[in-house]
Amino acid sequence: MARKQKHRQGAELPTREAILAFVSENSGKAGARDIARAFGLSGGQKISLKRMLKELAGEGLIDSRRKRLHRPGDLPSVTVLQIEGIDDAGEPIGAPVDWDEEWGLAPRIVVELEKGGRKSTAPGIGDRILARLTPDREGEGFTARVIKLLEKKPRAALGIFRLGDQEGRIVPIDRRGEELTVPAEAAKGARDGELVSVEIVKQRRFGLPSARVVQRLGDVSTEKAISLIALEEHGIPYVFPDAVIAAAEAAEPATMSHREDWTKLPLITIDPADARDHDDAVHATLDPENPSGFIVTVAIADVAHYVRPGSSLDREAEKRGNSVYFPGRVVPMLPERISNNLCSLIEGEQRPALAVSMRFSADGKKLGQRFHRIMMRSAAKLSYQQAQAAIDGRPDVKTATLLEPILKPLWAAYAALSRERDRREPLAIDLPERKVLLKPDGSVDRIVVPPRLDAHRLIEEFMIQANVAAAETLEAKTKAVVYRIHDEPAWEKLDALREFLGSLDMSFPKAGNLRPSQFNRILSKVADTPNAVLVNQVILRSQSQAEYSTENIGHFGLNLRRYVHFTSPIRRYADLLVHRALIASLDLGAGALRATDEERLERVAGEISVAERRAMAAERDTVDRLMASWLAERVGATFEGRIRGVTRAGLFVELAETGADGFVPISTIGEDYYQYEEVHHRLVGRTTGETFRLGDPVEVRLVEALPFAGSLRLELLREAPQARTPSRRFRRAPPRGARAARRQR
Repeated sequence: MARKQKHRQGAELPTREAILAFVSENSGKAGARDIARAFGLSGGQKISLKRMLKELAGEGLIDSRRKRLHRPGDLPSVTVLQIEGIDDAGEPIGAPVDWDEEWGLAPRIVVELEKGGRKSTAPGIGDRILARLTPDREGEGFTARVIKLLEKKPRAALGIFRLGDQEGRIVPIDRRGEELTVPAEAAKGARDGELVSVEIVKQRRFGLPSARVVQRLGDVSTEKAISLIALEEHGIPYVFPDAVIAAAEAAEPATMSHREDWTKLPLITIDPADARDHDDAVHATLDPENPSGFIVTVAIADVAHYVRPGSSLDREAEKRGNSVYFPGRVVPMLPERISNNLCSLIEGEQRPALAVSMRFSADGKKLGQRFHRIMMRSAAKLSYQQAQAAIDGRPDVKTATLLEPILKPLWAAYAALSRERDRREPLAIDLPERKVLLKPDGSVDRIVVPPRLDAHRLIEEFMIQANVAAAETLEAKTKAVVYRIHDEPAWEKLDALREFLGSLDMSFPKAGNLRPSQFNRILSKVADTPNAVLVNQVILRSQSQAEYSTENIGHFGLNLRRYVHFTSPIRRYADLLVHRALIASLDLGAGALRATDEERLERVAGEISVAERRAMAAERDTVDRLMASWLAERVGATFEGRIRGVTRAGLFVELAETGADGFVPISTIGEDYYQYEEVHHRLVGRTTGETFRLGDPVEVRLVEALPFAGSLRLELLREAPQARTPSRRFRRAPPRGARAARRQR
């Protein structure tokens, strides 16, 4: 406070050094307004301050995350560390797991051991911890207090079995792992090249450890094997402990206690045709108290009734954080007895739910909302295609009777909500999302791009409104809650975007409050032009990543001031926390959020954000490996494609036929020397001026496919190709567009 008062007395524009010192002292806590307040600035001085902050950001001296200023490389107060050594004083030294080498050397982080704590709970070299960081007095490093010792990987692991003359060997799927030997009697009949689960039985002082095969998992090219590799690589738990299964099997169906009887209301579920669980149901009707308005009801499975705080089911769900979805399987957050049975809103079956009834005007403005704990009975289970066909005039036997009383009111309500959504103008990135279809043996059959229907948009908009209603209700009750937040893009990304758009003779505003509508205007200009995919991809890459936090900064992409995840507690732990908070704040019965749970929400928000990112990586890796395995038989074939990534090392090309990503090493492009222009997302030949830019169509030949690495090596085709000796380097493509955009919600 003394420092703040000193600044106010001067009331002069601070120097660059003073601003940097203030940001360092308040890293992650202060924004531009806080700096202006601390230095007593007003009027035109604030404009000068913003200009100075922009200059500092452009020079890489500060950056902006969550509308708070940081020095580059500053770490969040709660982060994941890996113990990499022990110092001379016997204290563990940690390194941030997500450190970017472009920031320079990672700071020194000394992990404080709890005095009087058990030695067995202290982290050792190689362990990962969730820790709270405090800058040291010199400002050169941090001390870390252990919040949680993250679970170690089990001794059992996955690997590829290789048959030898006298004994077998296991090639680890983890690139950092070491090979294992397998005596013939411990191989369990495994064949060469087969994926197996192994357990280390003898750790030798010299030579490779010895292991035994626990389970043979079959051909490494099948989806089951490939997804198992991704689960192991990313440390995602996929086997439920016996106690958790037992708790799920022992669960009894819910009763009417503390519930309203809504079994007569014709709520219906609309889901993908292959959905195995149904956690949301919808209904709409005209509002008798609001001419031309609607009452929209969204009912969500009452998972909180079955998964109580502190139970074995709860601990396992928190550890998993979310379900993980692969082309041929789901690794659920909860056992099937809960997710596919007791908490699935099965047609004609009585099920407990948490419902929100929302009133909207004819132009889609929300007039009110109320939450209820209910017992419901789904009147029908429909697929998106089935519901859409009925609305489009092609009802089947089932939807013919539902069309007038249920489906048409739903679509009428959606039309009203769409008008308000259009006024709100959320970010409208439009990129196709491909789906991998499998054969019965688990190999790839084909790749399709499912059509985007109004039925999809209807359910999505209803779920968004229910999520907003939950956030508003909890905020009004001043209840602790985990928000779904999405920060606006960082300054440096916006500057790069402006320069890129300038190369296309388009501009992006440099001043004023940033809005999604500013991006949408750019997207509308390029719609149905050759640059549409290119600009959509670049704008997507300029965006921040959505996450969970107890600090509400709003959701930039959806253009919403407050937002939580409420609608999928079967598959997301964040939604279960929101259900518990609603039950507590509205006094809706058992299963409420406890005071002790509120105290740990910040930590849990960080954990489930990490779990979401690892699930995305596992899903992406699995699709990459499936694609590479599928295309291995087509080496030498030519494909039409489009450049979807440009780096100093070469080009990433997305194949039009399949959506698979391949890499063209820069050394194989031609005899010219190609310069990388990062701002313009292109490689330019120094002598010829030949240019390869993000979004350009190209023709390529598949040179090599490595299924295990999930990599494809391509070469560009020209009328007179001049390629050098192919490089053996392989690289992973950047995250895909459509799924990445959808994950931001």
